[in-house]
Parts: sequence; C-alpha cells; structure tokens
Amino acid sequence: MKRETNNQSKTATTSKPRGKNKDRAPKSGTAGAASRGNKRPRKFEAGGPHEERATHKPEGHGAKEEQNRHKFEKRGPQEERTPRKFESKGPKEERSPRKYEPRGPRPDRNNRSLDDRKPPRKFDGFNREEEGVDEETFVIIGKNPVMEALRSGQDIDKLLVLKDNTDHVLKKIMDNAKKRNIIVNSVDKAKLEYLADGENHQGIIALMAPFPFSTIDDVINHAKKKGRDPFVVILDHLTDPHNLGAIIRSANVCGADGVIIPSRRSASLTAVSVKASSGAVIHTPIVKVTNLSQAIDELKKKGFWIMEADMKGRPYYKADYKGSLAIVIGNEGVGISPKIKKQCDFSVTIPIYGEIESFNASAAAAIIFAEAAKQRMQ
Repeated sequence: MKRETNNQSKTATTSKPRGKNKDRAPKSGTAGAASRGNKRPRKFEAGGPHEERATHKPEGHGAKEEQNRHKFEKRGPQEERTPRKFESKGPKEERSPRKYEPRGPRPDRNNRSLDDRKPPRKFDGFNREEEGVDEETFVIIGKNPVMEALRSGQDIDKLLVLKDNTDHVLKKIMDNAKKRNIIVNSVDKAKLEYLADGENHQGIIALMAPFPFSTIDDVINHAKKKGRDPFVVILDHLTDPHNLGAIIRSANVCGADGVIIPSRRSASLTAVSVKASSGAVIHTPIVKVTNLSQAIDELKKKGFWIMEADMKGRPYYKADYKGSLAIVIGNEGVGISPKIKKQCDFSVTIPIYGEIESFNASAAAAIIFAEAAKQRMQ
C-alpha cells in the first residue's frame, strides 16, 4: 500500500507546472520548436484572396501635406456658359482696282554662266553700297583696259585707284580722267581686291554703265563704214572667260568687225574677260543673242559664208576667206554643237605635228584669224 501511494505522489509531482511556464508544451519535435517565444506554427493555405494592405500614413514632418496631395474630390457639373454671339460684319468694302502698267523690255544684263562662277564671296554690304557696284555695273580692271576705255571715250562713272601709289602710269590715267570730269577715288588694297574678284587689278579699277551690246546690223554697218566686206566671229558656248577675252583680242587685231556670243550657258563679259582682252572689248562690237542658230540663219540671209574650225577639214591655209565671212569657234571641251555644224558651209583645220591632239581654243582662233586677215588685206 505504501508503494502505491509513493507512485501516486511521484506522478502528481511530475505533472505539476513549474513557475511561469504553466501552459508550455513538452519540448519534443515541432511542438517544442514552436513553443520558443510563445509562437504558433504558420499555416499556408492555397487559393484565398490576399488581404488588402492598409494605406501608408506618413508620420512626422510634412505628413499633412502628403495626405492632402493624394486627396481627390469629385467636382460637380460645370456651370453653364453664356452662348457666344456671332454677329455678321456685313460685306467688305470694295477695293479700288490696281493699276498695272507695262514696264517695257529690260535692258540686257551681264549674267554669268553657271559654269563660269567661282565660289560665292562673303557679302560686304558696306563696300558694295559705298562704291555703287550693282549687277549692271561694268567693271574694268588693270592699267591697259582702263586706258583703252578712256581713249575710246566710254562713259566711265568712277575710277578707283590704290591709295598712296607712286606709279607714273596710274598718275597719267588719273590726270586724263580728271580732264574728262570723271570721279577719282583713292581706296585701300582690300577694296580693289574685292571688286577684282581675285584678278590682278594693278592698282586701278574703272566702274562703267552697263556694257553697250551691238546688233548684227551694227556689225555690218561697221564694215561698210570702212569700205570692206564684213568679217564676224561666232563663239559657240565658250566657258572660260580668259579664252573669251583672248579670242576677242585676236579678232580685233585681225580686223574682225564683231563677235557674236550666246546669252546662256556661255562665258559672259566680266572683269576677267575684259582684262584678258587687254581692252579690245571696248573697241570691238559684241553681239549677244538668245539663239545662236537663228543668228546664223540671219547671217546667211545677208549673204555670209559660215566657216567652222574643226579637227576634220581642209588645211586652214588652203581655204578662201574673202567675201562676207563668219568663223565659228567651238567649246573648249566638246567643240561645235551638231546643230551648228549642219549650218556651216565648210570646215578648216590646223595640222598637228606633235603628240598633243589640238590647240587651245584661243590659240587656234588666233592662227585662223591671222590667215583670214592676210588673205582679206591682199
């Protein structure tokens, strides 16, 4: 009996809770691990919706402003606007009709060819305005061209001479200009170089009125005044202004009564070509035509023979240059155009004895013109 009571007392003693851990489960397995810190094991169940998280409420500095920033209030309906009033302005006042008056034909301009243009220069409105140089002003550069212009009695507006020069030729030109009441201005070198467009101005430039072009009838009358048959040079779209000036110079030396040039796709009369001609442009009638083929037809009707300088033809010294004659010189690269070729009556050529195939256009023209002058003067 005593043993049973002892066992019962032992059992009662072990089952009593100790201290604070009254409800603590026995430390075995998962239950023991979960009992640490008085936490229960998590339960994961699939399929249920997530609980909505509470919105973040900022605390501390700026909390009120943060809450107000996210606060949106519904606006009520807009107030009705008063309707706009559209009133008719009535018919417009009648305008008086414009007066259109015919201007008449424009004077010829010295338009440059597209092939003859250099890169554009910087615009200098001050110098342009001061010197009065515009599109139609004819510029002559260099001593000899300016002297020839003065000698021929051309209408020169102004002379621009290098400042502080000591050249006796320039002083002589200035004295002649002052006798004719021509304005003479002393300018710096930069201004002369600007107007000369890169050419050697030799310290002097003359500004003239637009160049006075002639007509075919003027050329024929020029020959009649000298009591001879007319001799004309036709240039078929030359592009080099130096060649243009050199051929005009040779034509004048050999007694040509005029030079015909096309107004488009060709080198025109510029300061460069005038200087290359050494002033011969001033003394030689120049005819500018819009259609070279029609000009040749007009010459034929007036009794002219048309000769072309070509690689295929009779030797130039065996041809007959007497009578009313027009000699055609072709482009530096492609020669005479096929349409103009068909209008020519005969061809001449210059024999070649070396390795180079042809002469320069201005050199070939000078040789043929010299032969023409030789025969026509006999």
